[in-house]
Amino acid sequence: MKKIILKAKLNNRDKFEDKLNDIDMDFGAIYWQHDRVYAPRGFKHGMNLPRLVMRTDLKAVDEPPKYYLILRRHIEDSGVDIIEKTPVEDYTSAANTILQLGFKQIGEVSRRRQTLEMGEGTVIHLDEIDGRNEIYAKIESVLNQTDSVESVKSDLKKTFETLGESDFVDLPYAEL
Repeated sequence: MKKIILKAKLNNRDKFEDKLNDIDMDFGAIYWQHDRVYAPRGFKHGMNLPRLVMRTDLKAVDEPPKYYLILRRHIEDSGVDIIEKTPVEDYTSAANTILQLGFKQIGEVSRRRQTLEMGEGTVIHLDEIDGRNEIYAKIESVLNQTDSVESVKSDLKKTFETLGESDFVDLPYAEL
């Protein structure tokens, strides 16, 4: 699946949420998410190499966590992310397989996340990263075959600006 992802560091979480509430949009319940990020040996930015992410989602304390293997490829020149997400039954075996394939762990991120679906194929995530005193909002929009990358990026920026945010962040959470 091809996505355009735009992330901003929020100046004021309450104002951001209030603006969304004013148009009858509200975030869902908070849940915990943990990512271990892996890259091929010799990975450098701009090489368009894939990253693998082992993700743990814990949505309720009375339910078991869910695990996912995410293949993520950011195409630098276009700004498009190609993402494939696969459920995993055995976290340890999947992590060992990633290491045996020659990937190395390059980061680890825990966050508390809330999600708001804005429409078909567009989601806003509100992320509080553990160990940081900052809140981030991330808009992900699925790119259809007929969509222009620049047009979608422009629309996402306008959405953030309408919500009073313009402190855009290009780096993944694991590299902040």
